[in-house]
Amino acid sequence: MPAPMPCAWRDVFPAVTTQFHRDQSLDLDAMQRHLEVLLKSGVAGLVMLGSLGENITLEPAEKRQVVAAALEVTRGRVPVISGVIETSTAAACRYARDMEKLGAQGLMVLPAMVYRADARETVTHYRTVAKSTGLGIICYNNPLAYSVDITPTMFAELADVPNFVAIKESSGDVRRITDLRNLVGDRYRLFCGVDDLTLESVTLGIDGWIAGMGLAFPEENQRLWDLALAGRHAEALALYRWFTPLLHLDIPVKFVQYIKLAIQCVGLGSEWVRAPRLPLTGAERKRILGIIEAGIAARPRLPPKPRKAAKPAR
Repeated sequence: MPAPMPCAWRDVFPAVTTQFHRDQSLDLDAMQRHLEVLLKSGVAGLVMLGSLGENITLEPAEKRQVVAAALEVTRGRVPVISGVIETSTAAACRYARDMEKLGAQGLMVLPAMVYRADARETVTHYRTVAKSTGLGIICYNNPLAYSVDITPTMFAELADVPNFVAIKESSGDVRRITDLRNLVGDRYRLFCGVDDLTLESVTLGIDGWIAGMGLAFPEENQRLWDLALAGRHAEALALYRWFTPLLHLDIPVKFVQYIKLAIQCVGLGSEWVRAPRLPLTGAERKRILGIIEAGIAARPRLPPKPRKAAKPAR
């Protein structure tokens, strides 16, 4: 496996799905083919085994297989980041150490699953996991999904931990971006984790986007980001308005099924998920297919690529 490479911690890091066969076994070949498409679109990194990657439904050995397969196909071209989504702090530390040994270039750490930790417990969990590894860490804050809110004040408390390098901000409240900048300045790289708040977040000075629906539309996703950073607002806004009905599918409880169905519709993978998730059926499937197919039918001609994307404003 390639040695750990430097990570710039900015720009588009898609949160990649874990591909399965219909019988719910891993389909690593399909996943690697999809990764090649994402790499060609210009992504700056890959986040494996996040919530969109169905992390908690995989066995420990399968998680390691997924990250190894990602490292194999990337061959050091971009950093590979692994989600750390465990039910105990000890298990999270073991996993973090294993990812470092495997050759991953970073981690995206979530609060411990199942238990709803208070602020002291959450800070202790993050500090303990950080001490177990030398890898850079994205701290994932999604209180709507995981019932644990890492507030700006808590991030200020954690700012003395050197390998906390970035925050995936998924609270759904874009005011958090300005609150974090006012409180801790540029201490952390800030990533938008909510697809349909991306353009708003760029305006407020984020550094990157951990994208979901861009898995099905990688060229459009990358062009939107590049246009926004280059200050070509009118072109970015037009593309965003086309994209937004699709980006809304990143938000509901069944976002994994919705995004995987979109990936299947564009020929980049399959819709198969692992139980307790089940593929969509009936009226719900028809409704989501309608949104996806309408987006595909209206797929715009992309504006010219900016010569060089500017860095986000501060």
